[in-house]
Amino acid sequence: MVVKKRCLLWDWTNSSGPGNPGVPWAMDQCNFNGPISSVSNWNTWVPPELRGRAPYRPMVHLQAQLSGQDWNNVWNSDQPIVQYFNEPDKNGISPQTAADAWYRQMVPLREQRGKKLVGPAISSDENGKNWLADFMRRIHDQPPDFLGLHYYGTDGNACIQYLKEMHSKYPQPIVVSEIASIDRNVGSVYNFTVQLANFMDETDWIFEYGFFGCMRNLADGFVSPDAQLMRPDGSFTDLMQKLQWDQPIAPPS
Repeated sequence: MVVKKRCLLWDWTNSSGPGNPGVPWAMDQCNFNGPISSVSNWNTWVPPELRGRAPYRPMVHLQAQLSGQDWNNVWNSDQPIVQYFNEPDKNGISPQTAADAWYRQMVPLREQRGKKLVGPAISSDENGKNWLADFMRRIHDQPPDFLGLHYYGTDGNACIQYLKEMHSKYPQPIVVSEIASIDRNVGSVYNFTVQLANFMDETDWIFEYGFFGCMRNLADGFVSPDAQLMRPDGSFTDLMQKLQWDQPIAPPS
């Protein structure tokens, strides 16, 4: 039986928009009958090319998404799960500010609209862990349905240890909404991806995870170029093909 936990991180520039022709046709390469569980584009609007083929994960990316059309999109969404804040620990949002908005807007979203909520996806360093501990203390009577985490690194064993540490501290199922290797060795990138994908597929307290990312160009100089899931022409890399078709993913021979 297929285990559907792999969220497709579909960069918003893949969709067509003013001044951006995008590569919307590229989504037709996706195998939605395999391990892909959902699609996220770090926004509140559904990629038109998705056409209902998988659940969409709206994201209140930062504070700007708590008002205007973005918040209308979130409030009126027919999708069951909403993600709240993307690395607030690195974007100048304090735990108190996040907690205030949580009670003011996210809790009503759950109570009145029936949404399940992914908590703020923090970075895996000490600052991120401390930020999350502070936030969770402030919202202890209204905790998230899922714990949001990110992980970037080179050591698969260290990543697994981090996930286990966070699971031991917080009872919620985990959504690893971004994960990737930052190694510059293609073999190491492959090994990291295989090890973590297989581990998370087999681990019942991991609800969902997304490898970064399906985009034509590197977001920055941080993530390994070998971790890219899309080429500049919109075609999928070998790693993306593994993630959308293979389960378990075979280790290198």
